[in-house]
Amino acid sequence: MNITELADKLATEQSLTKVAAKALVDSLLKTIADAAAAGEEVNLPGFGKFSVKAVPARTGRNPSTGAAIEIAASKKISFSPAKALKDKVNG
Repeated sequence: MNITELADKLATEQSLTKVAAKALVDSLLKTIADAAAAGEEVNLPGFGKFSVKAVPARTGRNPSTGAAIEIAASKKISFSPAKALKDKVNG
């Protein structure tokens, strides 16, 4: 399912126009992204939790030459599904 299909389903279930539903989906995703960029955790009970984790700098290897390279520190976003979501997916 992509964003358009998600917006279409939301429009049908909530008696909204497709344009309004797409705006809601876009707004939700932007809010989650903004919170993650600020380093905040986003917890959606019954669905899951988005959190930002720091990945330290490390030394890696170039696969084609075998030379050592420095990989810069970065941040990654992770998602931990809630138990209710895991149970629904696993039947």
